[in-house]
Amino acid sequence: MPNKPIVSSDTAICLVGGAPIAEDTIAAVFTFVNSYVGVDGGADHLLAADVTPAAVIGDLDSLSDKARATFARQLNHIAEQSTTDFEKALSRVSAPVVLGVGFTGGRLDHALSVLNVLARYVEQAVLLVDAHEVSFVAPVGRVAFTLTRGTRISLMPLGHATVTFSGVRWPFSQTRMTPDGFTSPSNEALGGAVTVETDGPVLVTLPRAHLALAMKAAVRAE
Repeated sequence: MPNKPIVSSDTAICLVGGAPIAEDTIAAVFTFVNSYVGVDGGADHLLAADVTPAAVIGDLDSLSDKARATFARQLNHIAEQSTTDFEKALSRVSAPVVLGVGFTGGRLDHALSVLNVLARYVEQAVLLVDAHEVSFVAPVGRVAFTLTRGTRISLMPLGHATVTFSGVRWPFSQTRMTPDGFTSPSNEALGGAVTVETDGPVLVTLPRAHLALAMKAAVRAE
């Protein structure tokens, strides 16, 4: 049974994790979201940025005493240990788009566990934002967007997928992609329309300057 949402919004929500975050990363998403959710120790990043979260969600074992006291009314303790804090939070928010900051730095096992969650929650539009990049799982089917010539774009499969990739320096058609097989890192846009067609979970990575474009591309059809 799906979890009851703790935070619901008709606009984008930002989840803030506890991994290291560049000083301008939270500020970079200010214009795109109205609500923030601290994911366990990520609430300390919000405290430092003087942002009050709509909720703090997780097992709360990494939360500082100061953040625990400051955000006492926002705390939502999820005690079970069968899911990560990222999954606990993602499964308890409802929004057309979810941004995540503070999830791609720090420990490699934590970052890999986040990608594991994205591969299983493909029905949700989730974007990971860090100091330099934005990444999202392409909607199943076809998505197209416009990039200037030379813009770096990467496709990395999070599972088995048959993919057609056009409008780039190294295009391919109906090609099987797997995490332990064919991938397409550091490709380049030719300038103009870039198209991704996929039947499985494929992570698209763009420079962070293209966050607005990525948010539109990540939205799932209703």
